Amino acid sequence: MQAPRIAYCSPVNPAPSGISDYSEELLPYLGQYAEIVLFVEDGLRPANPRLAQHLKVLPIRCLPRELRRRRYDALVYHMGNSPAHGAIWDAARRLPGVVVLHDFVLHHFMLWYAASRLRDVQSYVRAMETRYGAPGAHMAQLMIRSRFTDAAFDFPCCEPVLDGAIGLIAHSRYVVERAAALRPDLPMAVVPMGVPLPNVPSREEARARLGLPPEAAVLASFGHINAWKRVEPALRALAALRAEGHDARYLLVGSVSPNYDLAGLIARSGLGNAVTVTGYVPRAAFEAYVAAADICVNLRHPTGGETSASLLRLLGAGRPTLVSAVGAFAELPPGVAAQVDPGPAEGDQVLAYCRLLLARPELAAALGARARAYVATEHTLERAAVGYARFLARLYRWPVVRKIRPEPLWSPQSDEEEPVMPTASIPPAAPAPSGATSPLVRSAGRALAEIGLTGEEAGVLANVARRIAELS
Repeated sequence: MQAPRIAYCSPVNPAPSGISDYSEELLPYLGQYAEIVLFVEDGLRPANPRLAQHLKVLPIRCLPRELRRRRYDALVYHMGNSPAHGAIWDAARRLPGVVVLHDFVLHHFMLWYAASRLRDVQSYVRAMETRYGAPGAHMAQLMIRSRFTDAAFDFPCCEPVLDGAIGLIAHSRYVVERAAALRPDLPMAVVPMGVPLPNVPSREEARARLGLPPEAAVLASFGHINAWKRVEPALRALAALRAEGHDARYLLVGSVSPNYDLAGLIARSGLGNAVTVTGYVPRAAFEAYVAAADICVNLRHPTGGETSASLLRLLGAGRPTLVSAVGAFAELPPGVAAQVDPGPAEGDQVLAYCRLLLARPELAAALGARARAYVATEHTLERAAVGYARFLARLYRWPVVRKIRPEPLWSPQSDEEEPVMPTASIPPAAPAPSGATSPLVRSAGRALAEIGLTGEEAGVLANVARRIAELS
């Protein structure tokens, strides 16, 4: 019996998407159950040499020809709220397959897609009105004028993705339940995300490497920083802790949205000497900062329905972590993370948890131990691969699900460079493209930045802005 073959369409590094890391960690385990052909953005050269060593890697423009020429037993598309998925959505519109929906809300992606790939921003406006009526049309006008509000999350824009899919994989009941309300006939499965259990250094070693005081009370937040990451309540808790006599510090580890005035917020708080903003850091540095933290603050409101790999890495590292009690985060079992309710009491809850965990290190250690045990049990890469294989087998009628290889194709754990030393400066926003003076150009650039594009991808912003300028 021939092994099943999967056409797997996903970003991989250096594509700027967290799903690049996700796929590179999952693929060696999924490869135990099927032969995999990886399809990537045209022109992208994978940075991970193991991909080409163990898989056939093709540009996604070859997908139609491949499906005609060879037998494929499953077709998988990874969709998230990032420009890294543009070519994938191009292909999924023409050749239906199983969609792995990483974000229920694809609003910013669909605005970018209309502006950049279709070169027709008004198609986004028309779709918003057709799908959501007058409220959608009003929101579209706000979005293209850079007037971003939390209400944008009420317009998910994922309907065309669901309509074109033959099956759906998600990592939370939250996404599946909302997708089922839009398309109840679509076969769906909740599959664990799967992350490698990190081998983090000790707290003392990490602080020595990063130049952090050994006795300081360190709070830390990780990932792309924007207005929805709830930095303000963390800063208020930091101020209160310092007023109570703690040598408290706050680390913000990740890129910063140019649309979010983080520098101004920190300056107004008067906490500049106690806050460190690192910008993007490589994986080894990320793990060092995680190990150095006493408390990880992973708040998010409103939510786009994402299951956060960054959060699972924090929990897998055994760090006591605060999360917002919304969306997929609310599905965490009791005792794994401290749940913070969004709303008027949010700041008080953050401060109360910080006081409790700092005053009772044994409680913080127990919370971290339960978190690590949860990831080690429920979110292994092995469980994720089995979940994929079983759902695809059921949908595509594979005769049997069995391992064709006893071991993963390779180990996703790899040596990385030493962590960078912390810096108190905030990375600059992406420079405005030359000649980008119209409101439409500026609004498109800001919408792209909200997706997570930073100064490192300034060329992408500039190219899109120029295309929109041609239309306006």
